[in-house]
Amino acid sequence: MTRSAVHLNRDEPAVEAIDVVRSYDLGAGRVAALRGVSLRIMPGDHLSIVGPSGSGKSTLMHLLGGLDRPTGGELRIGGRDIRTLTAPELADLRNRTIGFVFQSFHLLPRTSAVENVALPLVYRGTGARQRRARAVETLTRVGLGHRLDHRPNQLSGGEQQRVAIARALVTDPAVLLADEPTGNLDSVTGESVLALLEELNTERGVAVVLVTHDRSLAARTRRQVIIRDGLIATDSPVPPRAVAAPEIVDAAPSAEPRFASGSESGHPSGGSGGAAGATGRLRPSHPLPMPRRGGSR
Repeated sequence: MTRSAVHLNRDEPAVEAIDVVRSYDLGAGRVAALRGVSLRIMPGDHLSIVGPSGSGKSTLMHLLGGLDRPTGGELRIGGRDIRTLTAPELADLRNRTIGFVFQSFHLLPRTSAVENVALPLVYRGTGARQRRARAVETLTRVGLGHRLDHRPNQLSGGEQQRVAIARALVTDPAVLLADEPTGNLDSVTGESVLALLEELNTERGVAVVLVTHDRSLAARTRRQVIIRDGLIATDSPVPPRAVAAPEIVDAAPSAEPRFASGSESGHPSGGSGGAAGATGRLRPSHPLPMPRRGGSR
């Protein structure tokens, strides 16, 4: 049986962290990556989480996406406290609520673009014919209707990026988490990816959370959350954007624990997307309409 996406009341948080703590047992002892973080992501939100390497921003993103569980505090996704969920239940909730765009592609190399995009629908129990139809529609929306049966090694970096974004969107998520989505891109290609994410936010009402160390990217969002030393330093609206040179908070690789894919250990069905590298047009034309999300949104 096909399980539908979670449609949220616009007055209720899509994801909410309440005094969340996340600690890790390392060889030298216990290290706290997050030390009591509270954050609400509302439907249709467009925010950035900014901080240097080791600040806790990637740890926070993995918690907000249900890829990890907090050591302490409360975390709600789609109104459900994840402490009460089994691992399969959390994977199912994640599949129906969250889309992921990572700095790396995470595309299956021997699988066509349309099959890569359809993969999250397999775990949802969607029939083969409907899976392909949904995947074709979503790829067309991101400008890749002409590359349906191409494998990743037959696609440019930008096309692979858009395939990964389509995979994140095919489940009609309430929230799209983008972790350094332009980290491996040249400036022109990065602009095309950011423009597409902004379009998805404004035209489809998907909440977009951009995790980055680049203040110039964060300035494109409507709200900016700055995290330092495992705590939120500021959470405030972003003033009107002005053209400026990029301001890099910290370009070094993060020392925080990282996840290789969009799923919790042992449950590869949980995630829906990952991406990096892109080329091509800034804003692809959309032969199919871009409807807003359904339900009560």
